[in-house]
Amino acid sequence: MQDPYSHHNRCAHRGPHRRSRHGYGRRYGGGGPRARRGDVRAAALALLAERPMHGYEMIKEIEQRTEGLWRPSAGSIYPTLALLEDEGLIRGEESEGKRRFALTDEGREQADSRKGSLPWEQVTAGADPGEIRLREAFFALRAAVLQVGGAGSEEQAARARDLLDETRKRIYAILAEDA
Repeated sequence: MQDPYSHHNRCAHRGPHRRSRHGYGRRYGGGGPRARRGDVRAAALALLAERPMHGYEMIKEIEQRTEGLWRPSAGSIYPTLALLEDEGLIRGEESEGKRRFALTDEGREQADSRKGSLPWEQVTAGADPGEIRLREAFFALRAAVLQVGGAGSEEQAARARDLLDETRKRIYAILAEDA
């Protein structure tokens, strides 16, 4: 049994070093504030004002327009689309095995009334370009690691693990440097 008075148990609730699903230390993605979440409803209407899309296209488009700062989940996009459809603002049509959505006349009126305030611009306003580039580099590295894990040999995976361990140590060393 773990000692209830251990350092971890006394300090786990404090500051940015609380335990999360990503382990100890700062939150995944950095120690800064979480990126603001945009208005999924407004984003869906704005995107559909450009062209019909299915939900996954919308997710990817929002992620691209916010440079990765906002990637709405399917659990937020699809219920929003269902609600917009129930309200008569959009209509869904089956096309090539996918359900694409398009604005109705009423939906177009509502989208037009919101022009000038694009939700992805609100999310990226004030974003640190350096943090965006760091996040992009991380996701590119993640993709490479997943590819080695899925397609590489055991020897290649072991070499990649060693490289990742060394890289992690060197990144922490950067934080330890005098600023």
